[in-house]
Amino acid sequence: MSRMAASEPGEPLLVPAPRALRRGPGRLVLDTATSLDAGPGAEGVARWLRSALGGATGLPLLPAAGAGGAGVRLTVDDEVTAALGPEGYRLETTPHGATLAGGSAAGVFRGAQTLRQLCGPDAFRRAPVAAGQRWPVPVVRIEDAPRFRWRGFMLDVARHFMPKDGVLRYLDLIAAHKLNVFHFHLTDDQGWRIEITSRPELTRTGAWRPRTRVGHRASPLWDELGHGGRYTQDDIREIVAYAAERHITVVPEIGLPGHAQAAIASYPWLGNTDVVDTAALGVWTDWGISENVLAPTEETLRFYEDVLTEVLELFPGEYVHLGGDECVKDQWRASKAAQARMAELGLRDEEELQSWFMRHFARWLAERGRRMIGWDEILEGGLPPGAAVTSWRGRAGGIAAAEAGHDVVMCPEQHVYLDHRQAGGDDEPMPIGWVRTLRDVYRFEPVPAALAGTPAAGRVIGAQANLWSETLAVPQRADYQAFPRLAAFAEVAWSPLPAPERRDFADFENRMRRAHYARLDALGVDYRPPGGPHPWQRRTLPEGMPGALGRPLEGRPPDE
Repeated sequence: MSRMAASEPGEPLLVPAPRALRRGPGRLVLDTATSLDAGPGAEGVARWLRSALGGATGLPLLPAAGAGGAGVRLTVDDEVTAALGPEGYRLETTPHGATLAGGSAAGVFRGAQTLRQLCGPDAFRRAPVAAGQRWPVPVVRIEDAPRFRWRGFMLDVARHFMPKDGVLRYLDLIAAHKLNVFHFHLTDDQGWRIEITSRPELTRTGAWRPRTRVGHRASPLWDELGHGGRYTQDDIREIVAYAAERHITVVPEIGLPGHAQAAIASYPWLGNTDVVDTAALGVWTDWGISENVLAPTEETLRFYEDVLTEVLELFPGEYVHLGGDECVKDQWRASKAAQARMAELGLRDEEELQSWFMRHFARWLAERGRRMIGWDEILEGGLPPGAAVTSWRGRAGGIAAAEAGHDVVMCPEQHVYLDHRQAGGDDEPMPIGWVRTLRDVYRFEPVPAALAGTPAAGRVIGAQANLWSETLAVPQRADYQAFPRLAAFAEVAWSPLPAPERRDFADFENRMRRAHYARLDALGVDYRPPGGPHPWQRRTLPEGMPGALGRPLEGRPPDE
């Protein structure tokens, strides 16, 4: 019999921590007689809970008409909406049953994740590990709501492709941590991953590269086997629907005008043909920032309008991310055609030319009821009303955007880039970037001190953790880099900030050690253990690879 399921319920050790929790005496026991019912608006959550919790426990969780024991009741409640917002919930368990009321179906779903945690780590498995179990649940009253409305995770599938099943698995993992935005980085210099039916070469050519540098870009070693992959439009529809069932919004990213070499390799006329032989370009095999950027032509605009027309049909969310970062402007400076275009448009310099690109598509999206969001470089040259910013180069871009009246998602690389190494030891795999420990991520504060207490602070709509995949050649590496730090980030984005104290890392670490690592084990996450990597996770360098992998950044990062 499972040790965790058979034991008495212990202290509720929830991650992320709820706003308010009161423990009562006794316990609720879920068994084969336990019913599960849903009021109007909560039926979808009941289906999910019956599948997820029922699959793990083996309990049928039938509606009340088919069961006679303690019951679980799910409802959408206007009172909860008014008090706690649409993602807020109230969960009360007694020895006789459980009631879960949410401000919306999303709130009910967040509460259902809490109920699942209360059932013990084995409730996160896909099938029972023992038959005939009774599942004790502590008696509690929980009132909870998120701190931020944007609680995001960005996954880069352009550098190293993650097959659809892996993406669906990550949607389950972020849902388990009450995150609600999946930023899907679909295109870059090294690969184009989304099928566009009107432009088939984007995946026929752009989804494949003949070789890949191994490790950091300072490495002299290459994997000559090639790498690629793409999602069909039906794959995308499935991913979006799967996310919606978990009340996660998928935000697609289509990079422009830089990070576009895979597109130019597919359609060479998109590039600056008067300064580079674009017909000879392939999908980029290296890491870093490619100098091959889009040409500022009407044909380029029409091309990406066609692309985005299909993107909008696949992704119903409010936001579309258009990159806008790291656009090397050397080709525009050298191109007579680009310079003539700038003169025609009355633009003073290449910075304004990039702004022209971004403003065009911001207006195009706004005309269709959508909003552009982009990396903080899109601030250069000014933004149209309604555009939002993901602040990655530190806090400064987010501060400037918020003060200018734009919504901001804080994701500074110095704090929440999960591809950066987790410790300074020699056994860390692919030790790039700054050391960002579990404690460091937990201590991240999305609202900059410069905005705290000002009206502009309300423009910080949330935070996001980003996982870039240059060194993530296998799915296990993604798990290692993301977890457990993503659990810490989830608490930062969900749980209220204690005032005036900093967050209590010792308490968080206690909850991780006593409960949450076991949940991750049950979910099959190959996370970094608190004592250091397992033998199979340790750094093993092929002969000839430099030990420093491009001299990882030492000391504390700027913008702390």
